[in-house]
Formats: sequence, structure tokens, C-alpha cells
Amino acid sequence: MKQTSFILIFLFISLVAFSQDSQISGQVTASGKGLAFASVSVLKTTEGATTDSLGIFNLNGLMKGNYILKASAIGYISVSKPISLTDSQTVVLDFNLMPDKSSLDEVVITGTMKEVNRLESPVPVEVYSPAFFRKNPTPSVFDALQNVNGVRPQLNCNVCNTGDIHINGLEGPYTMILIDGMPIVGGLSSVYGLSGIPNALIERVEIVKGPASSLYGSEAVGGLINIITRKPQNAPILSADIFTTSWQEVNTDIGFKLNAGKKALVLTGINYFKYGNRIDNNDDNFTDVTLQDRISIFQKWNFERKENRLFSVAARYNYEDRWGGDVTWNKSFRGGDERYGESIYTKRWELFGNYQLPVKEKMMLAFSFNDHDQNSVYGTTSFLARQKIAFSQLSWDKKIKKHDLLAGAALRYTYYDDNTTATAVGNGIINSAQKVWLPGIFIQDEIALATKHKILMGLRYDYNSVHGSILTPRFAYKWIINEKGIIRLNAGTGFRVVSLFTEEHAALTGARDVMVTEELKPEKSYNANLNFLKKIYFGNGNFIGFDASAWYTRFNNQIIPDYESDVTKIIYSNLDGFAVSRGISANVDFNLINGLKILAGGTLMDVFSKNEIKSRPVLTEKWSGTWAISYKIPKINIGLDYTGNIYGPMRLPKLSSSDPRSESSPVWSIQNIQLTFSGDKRYEIYGGIKNLLNWTPGKKDPFLIARSRDPFDKNVQYDTDGKVIATADNPYALTFDPSFVYAPNQGMRGFLGVRVNFR
Repeated sequence: MKQTSFILIFLFISLVAFSQDSQISGQVTASGKGLAFASVSVLKTTEGATTDSLGIFNLNGLMKGNYILKASAIGYISVSKPISLTDSQTVVLDFNLMPDKSSLDEVVITGTMKEVNRLESPVPVEVYSPAFFRKNPTPSVFDALQNVNGVRPQLNCNVCNTGDIHINGLEGPYTMILIDGMPIVGGLSSVYGLSGIPNALIERVEIVKGPASSLYGSEAVGGLINIITRKPQNAPILSADIFTTSWQEVNTDIGFKLNAGKKALVLTGINYFKYGNRIDNNDDNFTDVTLQDRISIFQKWNFERKENRLFSVAARYNYEDRWGGDVTWNKSFRGGDERYGESIYTKRWELFGNYQLPVKEKMMLAFSFNDHDQNSVYGTTSFLARQKIAFSQLSWDKKIKKHDLLAGAALRYTYYDDNTTATAVGNGIINSAQKVWLPGIFIQDEIALATKHKILMGLRYDYNSVHGSILTPRFAYKWIINEKGIIRLNAGTGFRVVSLFTEEHAALTGARDVMVTEELKPEKSYNANLNFLKKIYFGNGNFIGFDASAWYTRFNNQIIPDYESDVTKIIYSNLDGFAVSRGISANVDFNLINGLKILAGGTLMDVFSKNEIKSRPVLTEKWSGTWAISYKIPKINIGLDYTGNIYGPMRLPKLSSSDPRSESSPVWSIQNIQLTFSGDKRYEIYGGIKNLLNWTPGKKDPFLIARSRDPFDKNVQYDTDGKVIATADNPYALTFDPSFVYAPNQGMRGFLGVRVNFR
């Protein structure tokens, strides 16, 4: 009897509980088609669902009451609908979303490896649109980043003008460069790979500051720069952007798209840059700016598949011929000791793509392959290098109630060979190409603790065929204070495997010999970053945005090249101690309805290494600032842009105590102004002045390039210990060295250009 009573009571309670639950189903559509992977959330609760490949969603377990359902998707205007539920009710509710072009710049991928709204990401990601870079038109992505706060393009050679990207004061090898999320620009190619990407095909640039190795692996230690190319369906039918300068630089960007059958769209971009004007304003007998002849061809295919599944393939070919040196040099002197020149031929091609597997779950296969062939001569020193990188990654994206999971496996193979000590074994007698396998697995879980609180936990395991197992955990927390304020806390670790070429370009100028005193170990870092984002909206349509971050990064096994022990050598070893990068950074964004827009930022940082003593690395500023001020006058279709940057003093790479050049750089600034006339939506005419202050480095120094009149050191005398002797011809006891460089050596110049777009 007791058992029967218990069963009846249990059934009654279950039926009552069941009777309180309702079911909501429906479809989210856009342009008459089902929208896959759209989000349907129940506001002020943690309930939600994701649409399938046909746009269908189902919500179960809602109790009696009044609710508001919100349907949203990347690139579409969100729609909310109220609904009132009674007991055990089944409701069909459909949503139709409209495209929202204004929201495209707010979509980010880099922080979590999946498309999310920038404000929804627990990882702070900075997004820069083509409109931002058009405020100061440049011939390459490398130059375009000069007005991004906390990011500095650094030239590493006064002769060939190659360089890398510093983020928060960290050297270029700590920055990972991606194209459409693919790690195809790294190692050898990081020096040259940022040139030749057609600006007309860039949809946006995403920047993450701080380690991201738990998602992207090696090299993502200081930060990430992800160049997102346009989708063919979003690109104009034909676009062109051509400009020239008073220094006789010419840059041409052309893009066009076409249909390849009924199910494929093809986007093609061509970039050509030419600079052949030999200028020697500082009278050192060397070209002030490297001469370049570069062409890049890019093509991207998007295929239409059933249920809107993704399949895109892209390829790029880049060829560059650059040289700098003696103003009387020509190719007949290449490799000889009559005229000094640094001549670099680069051939590079890339293939990369994304394929969504034909299964119900959201599974993506990403792949890339690139081949970089470089033939260089630095005076009489030849540098012949080949690098190939193959990459493949399978990822699974799954939402389960409060959990947003991402898991995957990746495999990276790197082949590197050159004719230097970097690939030499047996005391340099035998050359052995480096072949490194890097398989890895990763998982991250983004958990919605409550409406305003979200955490992200990630873990990656890699096995490097040279260095063994590497584990990189990651944690992030996001607190939505209110609709206008967000706090994000990120912490994690990073690692970087050494590539001697990228450590210091000066190793190849012929000025110094390379010495590796030990077997170099991978660098490891530990990072914490606190970010605060605030937007203030005014009733008249004006708003102010404020974005501030504080970071701390500590390195073990850091590789710091030693230039000071012996002026004829670069000595590499792991630091027997630790290194730190810490600081604060802030951006302020004013948008006023009268046409005035101001974006200004500043960074204050302390970067140092500590063994027995604390020392600051060369070419690292303590503070910097950037700004972009724009004003539009609609009545006459004129826009004005005033952009610039400013940098505090940095320690400079002097050769010795007798070197008369400055120990630190002055405060310096590059400023630009531009006027743009927009006749209609199809064309723009723009022009202005770059480097308004006509600032160039070294005006208070006796020279920038040490012994530019004797670049082969024919008149340098040495003592029995191999040290340079001071003579009448060489009073400072120096050898030829072009590494004393901290800023572009290009003065004021005018520019004029035109843009055309047909949609």
C-alpha cells in the first residue's frame, strides 16, 4: 500500500512538473533562406538555442510566464519578440533577420577562434576597418599599423629597410601574423610577408595583445595580428586604389569579382608597388629608402553548398625585388666588394582555405600551405633560404546549454633551410635543414555563469619534435557591468620556438658573426591582462568610447642577443634569469554628429630583463601615443584626416663606448594630413602630406650608418686579440654596421590618389 501511494504521489508530481513546461520552435531566416547557427536566447534567463543548418530551433523546459525571445546572428540586425506561455503550451515563432552592414566591424574571430560579436567576446580584441587605414594610405599592411596604439612597425636595417611588428614593447618574433586565421606568415617570412597584401581586399584587421598560444600555438606570445580578407559576396564588382607621392612612389590596388558558374564566386586582387628613386638627403652615400619593385596577386573562391555550409579557398603569389646601399650600385655589383648593396629577391606563394564538413555538427577543416624562397646578398655575404609551412586543423564548435565548446586538433610542419649557422651541424661543416613537426590538441569552454558573467577556460597540448611536450592553459572572465560597461580579465601562458633569422636581421648584414653558446630552449611566458570597456551615449546621438588595459608578462628562457661583449659578434643564449613586459594602455573614441571623430590612444610600459642586473632592451620605448582626427563637411563632400604618432626615448644599439652616436633616441613624431573629396559612392579623390614635421632620425648624430664610406672594412685595423684599433681613418674604432635605426628615414612628401568602386 505504501509503495502504491509513493508511486501515485511521484507520478502526480511528475505530471504537474511536466504540465508546467512548454515548447517553442521556429525558424530563423534571412533573405528567404534558413539561417544556420543563429542564436535564439530568452532574455533575463540563461536559456537559449542555436539554429541547425536549415535555421530551425527548439526551446524546451520553459515554465508558465511572460518572456522576450531574441534572435541574433553575425552581420544581421537582432530581432526581439514577446511571448506569453501557459501550461504545456507548444508555440511556433519565426524570425526574419535583415543584414546589418554597420555591425560588420564589430564581428571578431581571433580571440576565441569563432565568429562572435566583439562585445560578447571574453577576450579583448581590437578591430580596425579599411576606413581607419584609409585615413593615412600606405602601400603595405606593415606601414598601415603605425597608427595603432601599442603596435609599432620597427625597421631593423638602415639599408634594406626590412622590419617586424612590436606589440607592447616586445620584439617582432613574439608577434604572430595570420591571414584569415591561418598561420602562414611566420619565421623567415614575417620580415617580408606583410608586404604585398592588397589593401583593397582587406575587410578588417583584428589585434589581440598578449599570449594566445592555447589556441594558436607557437609564436603567439606577444600578440596576434589577424588580417581578415573580404568575402567575395561583400566585395564590389570592381575596385581600384592608385596613389603616388612626391618621392615617386607608386602603389596600385585593383580588385574585381566574377561568377564562376552558378555556385562559385571569385574575388581577385592585384597589388603593384614601385619605388626606384635614389635619394640620399643625409649625404652618407647610401640610399635613404630601399628601392622596391613588388607585385602580389591574390584570389579567393567561395563555393555555394547545401544548407549554407562554408567552403572557401584562397591563394596568393608575391614577388619582390628590393635593394638599398651605395647610390651608384647596380646589379652588376651584386655579391662583389666594389660597391656595397643589399639585394633581396623574394618569391612566395600561399594556399589556404576552410571547409565545413557535411555533418549536422559544426565542424570545420582549415588548411594552409606556403613556400617562401629568398635569394639575398648583403655586401659579399649571400643568404639563400627556403621555408615551407604546412598546416591543418579540425575544429568542433558545440553549444550545450550554458556551455559554448570549441575543441580541435592541429598539425603544423615547418621546413627551413639556409646557408648560415642556423642550419649548420658539426661545427658548420654539414648543412642540415630543420624539419619540425608540431601536432597539438586544444579545448576551450565558454561558460555563461549568469546573464552578466561569463568565463572561458582553455587548454592546449603540443608536441614539438625538437623540444618535446608543451602545455599552455588559458583563463578569461567577462563581467558585463551594464549595457555600456564591460570588464575582462585574461590570464595564460605562451611559448615560442626559436628561429635564429628572426631574432636579429643584423646577423645577415655581413657586419657581425653569429655565435650560439648553448642549445637554445623554447621561451615560456606567463601573462595577465585586465581590460575595461565603457561607452557613453548621449541623447543627441553623440557617444564616447573608452578602452583601457593593464598587462603583465613574465618570460623564462628568453633569448636576448648580446651585441656588447664583442662588437664583431652576435652571441645568442637563453637568459639566466627572467624578463618582464608590463604597462597600461588606453584608447578614447569620440563620435560626434557634427562630423567630428577622434580616436586617440596612449601606452605606458616598462620592459626589462634581469639576470644579475636589470637592463632595458634596445629599441623599446617607455611610452607612445597615436591619434586619428577626422572631420567631414557633407555640403561640399570633403573629409579631413589628421593622423600621427609619438614615441618616447628608447635605448639605441651603439657599437661600443667610443661610438659617438646617441645612447637614446629623442622624442619623435610622424604626422600626416589628408583631404578627401567624395563625388559620389563610386569614387574618391584624396591627397595630402606625409611627415608634416619633416622629421628624420639622427639629425644630431654625426652619422647613422657606421663607416658607410668603408662598408667592406678594408681600412679597419685590428690588434692581436681581434679588437678594432682607432686610427686617423677610423677615430672611433668602429666597423661597418647599419643596425643603428629606430625610425623611418623618409622626410616630408606629398601624395595624391584616387579610389573607384563599382557595386
